[in-house]
Amino acid sequence: MNRLYAATGDAVARLDETDGAWTVELSLRGSGAQCLAVDPTDPDVAFAGLREGGVQRTGDGAVSWADCSLPTTGVFSLAVSAADGAVYAGTEPSALYRSDDGGKTWRELEGLLDLPSRPTWSFPPRPWTSHVRWIAPSPHDADLLLVGIELGGLMRSTDGGRTWQDHRPGAQRDVHSLAWHPNVEGRAYEAGGGGAAWSEDAGETWTPADAGRDRHYTWSVAVDPDDPERWYVSASTGPFAAHGGSDPQARIFRRQDGEWRTLGGGLPEPIPAMPYAVVAADRRLFAGLADGQIWESGDRGDTWEPCALDGDALSELHALAPSAAYSAV
Repeated sequence: MNRLYAATGDAVARLDETDGAWTVELSLRGSGAQCLAVDPTDPDVAFAGLREGGVQRTGDGAVSWADCSLPTTGVFSLAVSAADGAVYAGTEPSALYRSDDGGKTWRELEGLLDLPSRPTWSFPPRPWTSHVRWIAPSPHDADLLLVGIELGGLMRSTDGGRTWQDHRPGAQRDVHSLAWHPNVEGRAYEAGGGGAAWSEDAGETWTPADAGRDRHYTWSVAVDPDDPERWYVSASTGPFAAHGGSDPQARIFRRQDGEWRTLGGGLPEPIPAMPYAVVAADRRLFAGLADGQIWESGDRGDTWEPCALDGDALSELHALAPSAAYSAV
């Protein structure tokens, strides 16, 4: 059985697929869940980041949840390392925490806040603060870690987060999402507020990849596990269109052989809500829209169809992640 998890902004949804239909079951209702991370080795273990409630952990597939006692509350990003199982949590105000025992205890990676650029970090809607928007531990190297500050830069550590390199050359400073290629060491990808970029030297330097797209406010990034040259971003014309709640002016793009192509083939035109999550899983591509719709492609984005969702209603969607069980089938 395939499984996805979603953060709805108010709850966590577990979606199980049987015979082409997805059953949705909500938990952590009223929690303010806005981000999540799934243990890549266990489909029943997931973590939810709450806007004002820290981190919650489930070990039984979202049937029950337990508080992880993170030392602070405003969680904006989570990740579980495929290399060593470490759990990371990023917060607002910007801080980064690591747990090496499945979320039981945490230590702050204080070196991140020693970076020279820190005084310039500022999130435009709340300019007095910033947050850790994305955490990307390398699946190939337990000591290699990328972190995106919204808005401040793309930071890199090669020693498990003890020390950090400041914003990397060529990367977008307004980081929205990051991805590593699961099978090709050194390949990394970014979607940011001013465009997209990629790296072939493990995040040391970055190459902008924007020519050929008519929208440069990119939000979600995903990469084809079979081909490091094939990757995807969702994009809009700007933050007000993307998050304003009316016409997002959004598109999903695929980059292949160095060129971008706008994807359609069944997607609504215009797309009714911003694609907050683009996820590649087991040779399928999913797009989770802000209004709770989930669309699927089985041919790398050439054609799409809506996922049939039964059970609890999804009225919003902030994040989407496949479980370990998904890639195992």
